Amino acid sequence: MRPSRSLIQKPWRTAAELSALLIAVVVAFPLYWMVLSAFKPAGEVRGDRPVPWTLSPSLDSFRRVFENEDFGRYFVNSVVVALSVVVVSALIAFLAATAVTRFRFKLRTTVLVLFLVAQMVPVEALTIPMFFLMRDFGALNSLLSLVLPHLAFSLPFAVWMLRGFVKAVPDSLEEQAFIDGASRTRFLWQILFPLVFPGLVATSVFSFISTWNDFLFAKSFIINEPSNQTLPMALLVFFDKETPDWGGVMAASTVMTIPVLIFFVAVHRRLVSGLGGAVKD
Repeated sequence: MRPSRSLIQKPWRTAAELSALLIAVVVAFPLYWMVLSAFKPAGEVRGDRPVPWTLSPSLDSFRRVFENEDFGRYFVNSVVVALSVVVVSALIAFLAATAVTRFRFKLRTTVLVLFLVAQMVPVEALTIPMFFLMRDFGALNSLLSLVLPHLAFSLPFAVWMLRGFVKAVPDSLEEQAFIDGASRTRFLWQILFPLVFPGLVATSVFSFISTWNDFLFAKSFIINEPSNQTLPMALLVFFDKETPDWGGVMAASTVMTIPVLIFFVAVHRRLVSGLGGAVKD
């Protein structure tokens, strides 16, 4: 008797599941070590023989973080910058994706190619030119100097991703809406926007994470205005040339991670459907 197909496939399925579990452990281990180090006493963090556990957890590192009077201001600045980028980029990307998908105009293909080219250029290569642009606009040392660059880098990806969602909406739906008396504006916001919303959520997650964790722009464009610094710059407070406070660094990093997790949990259902729609397209 020939063995059934399910019995043949079972070892491969088990191997795939074990491989996925191993990859998940490898990816999650730095996060585990960060949280563990945040709860370790200072003596264990600086020990010569680090161990992946602690028998005497402590909140001293978190206490030092929250006792820093500038930490709250940095947190608010990060929230303002990240939410501004998410909202503005989602709005502009939706309108741009609709334009390049629903309308025919000259240089349409060129515009799409430029979106791809913008994604290929390394951020580091454009930091100095953007510095001079921010200086000429008078935006240095302000939160605007952080919002504008992140908008520039998040929009090409968002437009390309949303283009597939807009294209998936059949033209017959738009024609039927016009027959029923709906204007183009009403169709755009009351019909097309809800259908494309999962894609907006997916792009917003990437925009939020990249903006929230940004250190390069915050270090380059906020030079002599400490009140406009963001959370990644708060980590520098705990660095000392002689004795860095690694417990404080890990505690601050843990606190920085919490808003990202909250944002992801809040939108994860729509994120999955949005990524599924992008793959389907």
